[in-house]
Amino acid sequence: MKTRILTVAALLATSTSAYAVGLDRSGQSIGALFETGNHLEFSLGYTNPTVEGQTVAAFGGAPIGNVGDNFLIWSGAIKMDINEQLSFAVIVDEPYGADTFYGESPATSILGGTGATVDSFAVTALGRYKFNENWSIHGGIRYQEVSASVTLGGLAFNSPATPFTPSGVNGYEGNFSSGGGVGYVIGGAYEIPDIALRVALTYNSAIDYDLRTTESIRGAVIATGGTTAVRAPESVNLDFQTGIAQNTLLFGSIRWANYGQTEVTPAGFQGLTGNSLTDLENGVDINIGVGRRFNEKWSGSFAIGYSSEGEDDLVSPLAPTNGSYSVSVGAKYDVNENFAISGGVRYTNLGDAISAPGGRGVANFDGNDAVSVGVKFAYKF
Repeated sequence: MKTRILTVAALLATSTSAYAVGLDRSGQSIGALFETGNHLEFSLGYTNPTVEGQTVAAFGGAPIGNVGDNFLIWSGAIKMDINEQLSFAVIVDEPYGADTFYGESPATSILGGTGATVDSFAVTALGRYKFNENWSIHGGIRYQEVSASVTLGGLAFNSPATPFTPSGVNGYEGNFSSGGGVGYVIGGAYEIPDIALRVALTYNSAIDYDLRTTESIRGAVIATGGTTAVRAPESVNLDFQTGIAQNTLLFGSIRWANYGQTEVTPAGFQGLTGNSLTDLENGVDINIGVGRRFNEKWSGSFAIGYSSEGEDDLVSPLAPTNGSYSVSVGAKYDVNENFAISGGVRYTNLGDAISAPGGRGVANFDGNDAVSVGVKFAYKF
């Protein structure tokens, strides 16, 4: 069985981006570390979401246009062998992100002007040591940066018209400058090369930041020059693959992320409301699929995915979806022995949710979805 060929087929599912638990974007994959020989890769993914809703009857049943902005993510990696037992890799990606904005007027709509943007960047340096052809360990360090901005707008954030919401924060804006932190990665793997079997378990530590913060309400500064402590969540990735027939591979992954430990509580907002800006829950992403080698040039894959829902349908207006299901198809073309191009398309059905600032639902978001496309270039040297 041609392990290298089938391993690439398994990776086709990662060449597209989609909505996942919490703020996840890349899934923090370390698949490049398990490539055979010296390996260089670059991936690009684009997602076009449709996240539309309608205010509840008590607020007029007015339609809410698409609040999900398109986004682009990229990643790259280089992996090299030092000897038969020791190898290393450097992986660059964008692990977290958010792009949400309600375009209506904050003076006349329930949530107009509300929005959130989160950007991130990470560099992970990993080493892998093979005890034998079956067992190995891997680990390393990760440097990660995040930045964000949040706006709260619309009548839902006024007081006393809607006293169930935070008091008088219509027009709030918080800007969190880019800050960096360091964490670690550790794990192990079991393999049977003859049948392309590999099971790899990886722990990603939490990473803490102190982000310089400026806060204002309707242009009037309420806090500046301070910092906000933010923790990116710890997570565990389980990746597996195995040959199930000649030139056919079963593959999958399970990722758990501890978003319950991720809170953004800037001083000004907390002083006004006593609350945090975020309302994130722990979650699980599951993907499973089949890869197939058709001939010397072409391979393909099909996969399905699931992202867990929260405890109820009430969510922050900054992220008005609740879980998801997805279907992905991919293809890979071997240009020659050294260079390959792979790509994929993913359709994601976004779970229905109720936007609930202050804990009471003001808008329903039903029947939404996202389409993602991606491409990966890989080179052996």
